[in-house]
Amino acid sequence: MASLNVGNLGEYLREQRRTAQLSLRQLADAAGVSNPYLSQIERGLRKPSAEVLQQVAKALRISAETLYVRAGILDAERDRDEVETRAVILADPTLTERQKQVLLQIYESFRKENGFEIADGDEGVENGPGVSDGADGSDADPREQTAG
Repeated sequence: MASLNVGNLGEYLREQRRTAQLSLRQLADAAGVSNPYLSQIERGLRKPSAEVLQQVAKALRISAETLYVRAGILDAERDRDEVETRAVILADPTLTERQKQVLLQIYESFRKENGFEIADGDEGVENGPGVSDGADGSDADPREQTAG
């Protein structure tokens, strides 16, 4: 039996897909998921991963964080400020995807430094596919390093 959050997510996705005037097949192709799998998500039968939600959000041109909240990955009340900040960064058309990811990493490091936890289930979400967290220095941007 599907949870209420997953059902709400499916209804919301269907509404967003229809608003974007996309067929189920068109959205599935754009998001890189199978047509049956997307159909199951819309009907509330499957709970997609954060990565799938991110792909669907990108295809629909909507905030992935909105989908995370709908799916129960983020707590709407507890994380409202963080979600809004992250959504604004991700929606900025003047930034490249890499710049957005780096900015989100810096934002998250400041939150940790100030005693705020990463939202439950949000670990790994800020780094999209192929984006290193820089922990091993292999993909670290020299502008990220500080003298302190």
